[in-house]
Amino acid sequence: MTPTIRLAPSILSANFATLGADIDAVTRGGADQIHVDVMDGHFVPNITIGVPVVKSLRKATTLPLDVHLMITDPDLYLEPFIDAGADMLSVHVEVLPHLHRTVTQIKKLGAKAGVVINPSTPVQSLEDIAALVDYVLVMSVNPGFGGQVFIPHSIEKIQRVRAMLDRAGNAAPIEVDGGVDLTTVEQVVRAGAEWLVAGNAIFGGGQPEQAARALKDKALSAARR
Repeated sequence: MTPTIRLAPSILSANFATLGADIDAVTRGGADQIHVDVMDGHFVPNITIGVPVVKSLRKATTLPLDVHLMITDPDLYLEPFIDAGADMLSVHVEVLPHLHRTVTQIKKLGAKAGVVINPSTPVQSLEDIAALVDYVLVMSVNPGFGGQVFIPHSIEKIQRVRAMLDRAGNAAPIEVDGGVDLTTVEQVVRAGAEWLVAGNAIFGGGQPEQAARALKDKALSAARR
């Protein structure tokens, strides 16, 4: 079965002075959802956006908002972000001692629930939640900043996550975030990723519409092979 490729431009690399125009551009270029990185300066060494920006984004686009919580205590913010317009909410296994409860709560609040693992986090940490998640986000760089280089070991990790989900009887997609560009997207898709987060590769060159279209076309081509 051909994977369902979804392109998720990350606004972390967009121009916030013209954010609405950048979102319109990637939408014309074939974006399927907008990836929103929420960082608290504690779990990761950077501070980005919060609930008010997500609420504004909800008014600026009809695309699903794919909100990635890179924060120390995500349980406190599930409902505010979903109320603000998040369609998908992903949380890190590294900060959640009661992951099952958190995933269940996200679903109860009406959003898709994703679980994220960092580059040094073993795939086995997902085993007991694999049947329940709506998607898994594999970080292919260390989270915190855009424009980083793809970690090659991530390819094998994507494959192992896909095998684990399949064993659990869960067809949930794998999302990949970090260093996804025209040089890495084919191997990422062939490894089993379906949702592709890209920031610098789309917004870094000043032509987000064309960059989004080129990246999605290459991903779709890889998926068909």
